[in-house]
Amino acid sequence: MKALVISGGGSKGAFAGGVAQYLMEGLGHEYDMFLGTSTGSLLVSHLALGDIGKLYDVFTNVQQHNIFSVSPFVQRKKGDREYVSIDFVNSLWQFIRRKRTFGESKALRRHIKRNFTKAEYERVKASKEDVVVTVSNLSMNRVEYKSIHDYSYEEFCNWTWISCNYIPFMSLAKVNGHEYADGGLGCVIPIREAILRGATEIDAIVLEAEQMENLKVLGKNPFSLMLNLFGHLLNQIEKNDISIGKLAAQNRGVKLNLYYTPTSLTENSLIFSKRLMTKWWAQGYDYAKEKHEQHILPK
Repeated sequence: MKALVISGGGSKGAFAGGVAQYLMEGLGHEYDMFLGTSTGSLLVSHLALGDIGKLYDVFTNVQQHNIFSVSPFVQRKKGDREYVSIDFVNSLWQFIRRKRTFGESKALRRHIKRNFTKAEYERVKASKEDVVVTVSNLSMNRVEYKSIHDYSYEEFCNWTWISCNYIPFMSLAKVNGHEYADGGLGCVIPIREAILRGATEIDAIVLEAEQMENLKVLGKNPFSLMLNLFGHLLNQIEKNDISIGKLAAQNRGVKLNLYYTPTSLTENSLIFSKRLMTKWWAQGYDYAKEKHEQHILPK
């Protein structure tokens, strides 16, 4: 059984889309299982449909207002560089309302349902072995994996949304008395879960460079420094997930193919820029193509 696994990574998911497009259209790979965390969970449902064109249009056109109903960020541009800074008004308003997060992401839940219909949900459910999204149960201090076969359309869309909720910048969700957030807080790339569910070959797309090339520039205020800190912690979780996944694959004789980003794409994956995401999608496609051509062609 063949599985496609995609890590978390915010707007960098566009790179994963390009890699997946080459694997599925360029190489003709067919997958029985799709597993994703955070932005990976947004991609896997559409990839399971095989509608790459629609996924490209939906993902590369995402903007801040499609994600945040209350945005904690202001997106700015200086020359060719795009960056975000804190929206003090919205953040203060959240404190006044006694909210526990700097922003709210209810717009993303509506966006998910608008672009992944009930008919498409039924089609995936009938044709694929499994589609799984990762969430973090903060109340029970554990990671949970939500299969499309275990939930209704409304419930599965809700779990997909929850998998993306990068707190404290996005919504904290409550289901059956438990509070949930981004799956990446516990498992950034669910390679081991794919193996436990019966995968015998895995293509895993990791939305980070394998080796850090340059020194990171840390934030100049507490808010941006917090973003850097969260990024550092998620990178450590991701490395641990990959090490565990490699070991599990070796022990069970599973073929594991890892696809990293060739460089660090961005310091802030909460920037959703059509220009950047279109560029990253093309880079992902070219990277996967080059990787396979170098492997296949004689030296």
